[in-house]
Amino acid sequence: MIESASFLTPAQIVAELDKYIIGQHDAKRHVAIALRNRWRRLHAPADMQREIVPNNILMIGSTGVGKTEIARRLASIADAPFTKVEASKFTEVGYVGRDVESMVRDLVEQSVNMVRMRRKEEVKVQAAQVVEDIILDALIPPISSGSTTVAKPSVGFGGEGSAMPDSDHELNERTREKFRQKIRAGELDDRKIDIKVQQSNAPGIGVVGGPGGMDEASMAGLQDMLSSMIPKKTRKRKVTIAEARKILLDEEAAKLIDMDEVKDEAIRNAENAGIIFIDEIDKVASRNGKSGGGGPDVSREGVQRDLLPIVEGSAVSTKYGVINTDHILFIAAGAFHVAKPSDLIPELQGRFPIRVELQSLTKADFYRILKEPKNALTKQYEALLMAEEVELSFDDAALERVAEIAFEVNEEVENIGARRLHTVMSRLLNDILFDVPDRIGANAHILITRELVEERLRDMVRNRDLSQYIL
Repeated sequence: MIESASFLTPAQIVAELDKYIIGQHDAKRHVAIALRNRWRRLHAPADMQREIVPNNILMIGSTGVGKTEIARRLASIADAPFTKVEASKFTEVGYVGRDVESMVRDLVEQSVNMVRMRRKEEVKVQAAQVVEDIILDALIPPISSGSTTVAKPSVGFGGEGSAMPDSDHELNERTREKFRQKIRAGELDDRKIDIKVQQSNAPGIGVVGGPGGMDEASMAGLQDMLSSMIPKKTRKRKVTIAEARKILLDEEAAKLIDMDEVKDEAIRNAENAGIIFIDEIDKVASRNGKSGGGGPDVSREGVQRDLLPIVEGSAVSTKYGVINTDHILFIAAGAFHVAKPSDLIPELQGRFPIRVELQSLTKADFYRILKEPKNALTKQYEALLMAEEVELSFDDAALERVAEIAFEVNEEVENIGARRLHTVMSRLLNDILFDVPDRIGANAHILITRELVEERLRDMVRNRDLSQYIL
C-alpha cells in the first residue's frame, strides 16, 4: 500500500517496471517520481498535504510501445485503484453517450472492490468456521441438550473401547464431530446438500428519456437503492459440499464486513492513490488547434472542456459518496500522428505539465521483449505447451530472426509496436499448437531454430499484405 513506511523508492519502482517493460527509461523515471511523490505527500505536514497536487503526465508515442502497460503496472506496484478509459468514447454533455464523470465512478467502483476483497481475506478464517457449521447442520442437524434417551449402540461411530453415550445429544455431538473431520479432510466434497442462498429481487429498471438522461452509474445507484429497500429472499439450492463452501463463504464474509467502513476507505484510497489512464487523448484534439466553428471539432473541444474540471479537481457524486479528484493522478496518452499536443485547449495542456515521448521499438528491443520480461511471449507459449507435458524452447538465433521479421513488417506495413510480435509468433507456432497432443505426444521436446522460423515465416517475409498481417 502507498501509505506503507517501506514504500518503494523511484529506483526500485523503475526496477519493478523493467521486469515487464523493455526500454522507455524516461517514461519509467517520470511515473516512478510521480508515484513516490504520492507517498511523500501523505507523509508531509497536514497543512501542506492539501496544497500538493500531482503532476499529471502526457505520454506521446505510437501504439504498442508500452504506454498502457506502464500505467497498469504502476498501479499494480502501488496496489492502487486504477481505471483505463478511452477519450474517444466520451461525448460532450447534452449528447448521447458516456459523460466524463463516469471514469471517476469507475475508479471508485474499482477501489471499493479492492477494499472489499482485502476485508474478505481478513475475515476469511472466521467466515470459514461459520460455513463449516452451516454445512454440518445440513448433514447432521443438531438436537437439543434436554434429551436423555440412551443411544442405541448400533450407530457405531465410537472407537473400540469408547464409552457409550449417555444421551441422544451426546451421540449427536460425537457424530457431528466425526463429520466435521470428514468435511475438513474433503472426504464429503462430492456429497450434495440443500442450502439456502440469498437472491436479489431488485426489479429491472428502464428509463425513457431524451439526451442527457441517466447514465449507467446513476441507473446502478438507483437499482442498489431499490434493492436495499426490498427485503432479500432466500431460495433453496441443491449443490455439492465443495460448491456450497464457495457460495456460503462469500455470503458469510460479506456479513462480517462493515460496508460503511469499506466505502469510506475506498473513497479515501481513490482520492489519495487513484490513477486514471486516459488513452487516445489525441482523438479529442482539434486538428487545427481551434474549434473551427462546426463539425466534429465542436464535440471534441466539448469533451476537453468537460475533462478539464475533473482533471483540475472537483467533487463527483458516486453511489458510494462524494469523491474529490484534486489528488488523483491522471496519465493521458496518444499517438499524436495527426493532431499535436498543442492542439489541445490551453487549459487542458496546463493540467498535464509533464510530457514524455516514448521511443519506437528497434530490432534489439523486440529481441529483448521476446527474451527478458517475466511475461514474455516465449515464456507464455512454453507454459501453454507444458500443460500438455511438451517442452518448448527457442534458440537465440531464432528469436533474433523473429525480431527482425516483426521489425521489418512494422516498417513496411503499419507500425503497431510490440503487438506485431503476437502476429508473428502465432504464425510461427500455430501448426505446433494444432498438432499437440494428437501428433506430438507428451514428453516431447520441440526446439525452435532459425531454419524453422525461415521455413514457417517465408510467406510473411515475401508478402506483407496489410489485410492478412495487421492486427
